[in-house]
Amino acid sequence: MNILVFGKDGQLGKAFAEQLKAGQFNQDTIRFVGRADCDLANTQHVSDLLQSFQPQVIINAAAYTAVDKAESESELAFAINAKAPETMASYAASQDVTLLHFSTDYVFDGTKQGSYTELDQANPLGVYGKSKEAGERAIVQAFVKGAGQYAILRTSWVYGNGANFIRTILRLAKERAELRVIDDQFGIPTSAQWLAELGSQLASSLANKQFASGIYHAVPVGEINWYGLAQLAVQSAIEAGATLKASSGAISPIPASQYPLPAPRPMNSRLATNKLQSELERLDLVSKLPHWNTPWDKQVTAYVRQLLAD
Repeated sequence: MNILVFGKDGQLGKAFAEQLKAGQFNQDTIRFVGRADCDLANTQHVSDLLQSFQPQVIINAAAYTAVDKAESESELAFAINAKAPETMASYAASQDVTLLHFSTDYVFDGTKQGSYTELDQANPLGVYGKSKEAGERAIVQAFVKGAGQYAILRTSWVYGNGANFIRTILRLAKERAELRVIDDQFGIPTSAQWLAELGSQLASSLANKQFASGIYHAVPVGEINWYGLAQLAVQSAIEAGATLKASSGAISPIPASQYPLPAPRPMNSRLATNKLQSELERLDLVSKLPHWNTPWDKQVTAYVRQLLAD
């Protein structure tokens, strides 16, 4: 089974590389594609790669994720986040193959009280969210009359092997005695490793036409704001032996209005996972995902400890 993974240079792509190489897959049939291998902003490049490799499973872990920069690079953001997935989906639907695509909490405006479900209306605030939502719509439309299978996994606050909020906070805590972090934006930190573990299982089930095509929310158990996440990251690092200038108590909460950025962010990024949970239980896949029910805070603590150990 040929597996084509887009986004090998990103946090999620790197996690998939580890997961798939450790799994029961023929390594000769897996190809990981990065920026140097395929220009996702060029539709012809994407199409040519698909035609030449002829994958049975396409995993799109790539995206234009520079949220603020997207406000001035909308054409590039839409090319990578909407047009490239549309090309992948059109190929998959026409060739009866599987597409696993990752999307974001930014497709919502964040005004809902409580967790968003897959039935809630998307209403992105900025260019990044709009481009990702356009990609979702293009994928769904491509498979309306197609023969393949697809899953779109919306997730939030991803961290892994690469630049992310947790790494930034730990760096700043080494440099400064006091930190100020937003406390009125809520979401769920999600490990790239956790996502890749889940995605690998789903890709296999999709390819076997067991998993139902559709949009799903994929985040761990729990919720937090950026301030709480920063406190946990710093406290976990100190407990693991790190020497920092700032303690968790030296972090002050501030409203988002005191930290203006070019692109608007959803104030509420909480995602309900009931739909995905039900599908996993139906296929008896929960037992194959040992970290599925591990709360976000335990995963973050383990991640921080691993960072210090490396």
